[in-house]
Amino acid sequence: MKQEIHPKYYPDCKVTFRGEVVMTVGATVPSLNVEVWSGSHPFFTGQKSFVDTLGRVERFQKKFAGKYFDNAKKK
Repeated sequence: MKQEIHPKYYPDCKVTFRGEVVMTVGATVPSLNVEVWSGSHPFFTGQKSFVDTLGRVERFQKKFAGKYFDNAKKK
C-alpha cells in the first residue's frame, strides 16, 4: 500500500443521533451525526413517525393546492 495517499482511518468513530452515541464504527471521520438510524426508522421499530425536513411537506401542499391540476393538458 502506498504511503500518504489514503485518508486517516478512525477505528472508533462515534455515530450520534440527537446527541446520544448509538454505535461505534470505523470511518474516515472521527464522528458522524445522523438524522435517521435503524433505532428510529419506522421500518425497523414498527412505529409511525413523521420527519419533515425544511418544510418540504408544506411546500408540496402549497404547490399542489387549489386548481393546479385543472391547468394540465387533457387528452
